[in-house]
Amino acid sequence: MASLDRFRVVGGARLHGEVGVTGAKNSVLKLMAASLLASGTTTITNVPEIADVEIMSDLLTRLGCTVVHNGSTVTIDVPAQPGHRADYDLVRKMRASINVLGPLVARIGQAEVALPGGDAIGSRGLDFHIKGLETLGAKAHIEHGYVIAEAPHGLVGAAIELDFPSVGATENIMTAAVLATGVTTIDNAAREPDLVDLGEFLISMGANIQGLGTPLITITGVAQLNPTTHATIPDRIITGTWAFAAAMTLGDITIHGARAKDLELPLEKLASAGAIITTTADGIRVRMDSRPQAIDVSTLPYPGFPTDLLPMVIALNSIADGHSLVTENVFESRFMFVNELSRLGAQISVDGHHASIDGVAELSGAPVEATDIRAGAGLILAALVSDGETTIDQAFHVDRGYPNFAEQLCSLGAKVSRE
Repeated sequence: MASLDRFRVVGGARLHGEVGVTGAKNSVLKLMAASLLASGTTTITNVPEIADVEIMSDLLTRLGCTVVHNGSTVTIDVPAQPGHRADYDLVRKMRASINVLGPLVARIGQAEVALPGGDAIGSRGLDFHIKGLETLGAKAHIEHGYVIAEAPHGLVGAAIELDFPSVGATENIMTAAVLATGVTTIDNAAREPDLVDLGEFLISMGANIQGLGTPLITITGVAQLNPTTHATIPDRIITGTWAFAAAMTLGDITIHGARAKDLELPLEKLASAGAIITTTADGIRVRMDSRPQAIDVSTLPYPGFPTDLLPMVIALNSIADGHSLVTENVFESRFMFVNELSRLGAQISVDGHHASIDGVAELSGAPVEATDIRAGAGLILAALVSDGETTIDQAFHVDRGYPNFAEQLCSLGAKVSRE
């Protein structure tokens, strides 16, 4: 079924109007997983309507929770003794499933979580996650495709230094350390807004955490946590996608619910491409009056340029005035997307983790295929500035991160349909 699902885009529209940004995919899934840390009912608001939320709901249900969706609110009733095994059939669909590992080990002393799947953007090993839990006193190993971790006598605080500021590892270590005995420090911690959101969620449950948003996080363990109510932060990647869409189509889009402070570098880059960016009462407005100027970008962990916006910046550069160099420093397979973009007439050569791009005046429509969530969105933006019709296969990828994307594009004047 999914493979038959595609977007059909007729190029040439200038996007104009207003859109709203929902809660962040990269935050809400982690909040849902962390609800396992306290028995009782936790409520999460500003939840986006995306496929991954359904998958995480199924996973929590299998662990014994009762999950109820009501519009953009999700309530999770966590039992006194949740299950400890997260099966492959769900975990393979979504990397964020691994986020139940830390909470389960901390709360019930054991976890078996299948090695995760998700997007085809390269291997993201779990070494940092496992090493972190072992430093806190857990016994952890991989067996028959499962990460098996045990800490029957509880976890003990420790000093942990990450080789790389991995978001997932920082999250799993933090959610494990909140119930450990004593003090844990995470050095070279991730600083992403989504991670800060998770930390603030844990604090609202009664956790003691200092240094969120800095490279050094200090966690003093507490005996127990309590259920909470928390609003998910706005999705900065969706915000960035709309900002790039405005710049590429010579459009004018007001993005409600956007937090400019979470996107300082991408907005700075768009401004240097020629976009006029202003803050509004509840978001930002992005306007473009002339063909974008080419921009050089290197992706890095936050506060660097986000790897999730790499397809958008390559799509923009493919129709920009001039030559650009885009460097990917986070995932090795992000450039799979470039082959598809080349089918639309983009002039791109890839060497290792560098993409060298010569902008052309216009792309031309052709059938292409989305390889992951962000590649799918990037191809749709490229299709908007292509002559004629473009079909983008594997539309389900886009649904995993962008609720009602086609409908929102149509409301801005684009010609996009699903079939």
